[in-house]
Amino acid sequence: MTPPREIRIIGGQWKRSKLAVLDRPGLRPTPDRVRETLFNWLGQDLTGWRCLDAFAGSGALGFEAASRGAAEVVMIERDAALQRQLREVRERLKATQVRIDGGDALAWMGRCEAERFDLVFLDPPFDAGLFDAALAAAAKLPVRGGFIYLEANAAWPAEALQAHGLQLFRHARAGAVHAHLLQRTTEVSGEGYTSAPAPRSKE
Repeated sequence: MTPPREIRIIGGQWKRSKLAVLDRPGLRPTPDRVRETLFNWLGQDLTGWRCLDAFAGSGALGFEAASRGAAEVVMIERDAALQRQLREVRERLKATQVRIDGGDALAWMGRCEAERFDLVFLDPPFDAGLFDAALAAAAKLPVRGGFIYLEANAAWPAEALQAHGLQLFRHARAGAVHAHLLQRTTEVSGEGYTSAPAPRSKE
């Protein structure tokens, strides 16, 4: 399916602001319907949250989070043209809480300290075979009870998620897109996992 040429931020202070979608291999912005569902799950207001958009692409997820009050959004993107576009959008929106880093998302997450974020977005190209490696790299990054959003072309079974210390919090499907909101869990006496409290908003 051909991606749209532009998408819009759907909520928050930059609602209806346009984001261009470049013609780049594997670029597939999260559809409006899926983003609306995701941020409904998260409660709309992300005031004070720290977020990582690990495969930033068009920046749809990261800028949506910033628009809804996130205190910090780190975007990782290896494609130079997409990096330029992300920086242009950041300047246009005056999104000072957004940081854009070039490079490989898996390597970046591997170097990152544990419990660094409240929410991690994982939306790698569907044909890149990165889902399991991305989950493994990202699993340590949320605070206890924090969230990982995984967008994939198939539903992930509970056993595969549990192996990474994650449990399914919400799931939805829109066409070929499977949206998973995962929660980092606390190990319970070798018998599995139980959810910890949801992350608190930062002042």
